[in-house]
Amino acid sequence: MASTVAGVVLAAGAGTRFGMPKVLAAEGKWLSVAVDALRGGGCADVVVVLGAAIVDVPAPARAVVARDWADGLSASVRAGMTSVDADFVVLHTVDTPDVGAEVVRRVVDAALASPSGLARARYGGVPGHPVVIARAHRPALLAQLRGDEGARAFLAARDDVVAVECGDLATGRDIDR
Repeated sequence: MASTVAGVVLAAGAGTRFGMPKVLAAEGKWLSVAVDALRGGGCADVVVVLGAAIVDVPAPARAVVARDWADGLSASVRAGMTSVDADFVVLHTVDTPDVGAEVVRRVVDAALASPSGLARARYGGVPGHPVVIARAHRPALLAQLRGDEGARAFLAARDDVVAVECGDLATGRDIDR
């Protein structure tokens, strides 16, 4: 049986350094790009986690609201991870608009081929998004989520995360200003 893959766009934050919620950036273009990247990269289900701003999400994505979004990134990751039922979850951010479907596909393929089911994009050796997490790791990740920290600490503590170089496809830079 084929593995199922779901995508989660983390877009709940207020974007204080940016000056507005990033889900609103470029009149919603960043959000459309993120949804398209996940869908085109192999995600059968795509969820957009909202919070500081509530917007209509582009089809075929569906919205999930993290009511506790002000608690930080952990609230968004928790809301997204618990709203999908798939063998693998791709965590992606709304503020990396140059990351396309080719990057998502490369990282998903690496996770599917890995015994751990864990993979993370790298850009010139620097860790970034997307991140793929197999179902077996969800309880451990959810148990350690706190404050304004996503999956970073969980991934850093493991030696079985496949590092997937994607610098030939995108910069992977998150836009904060």
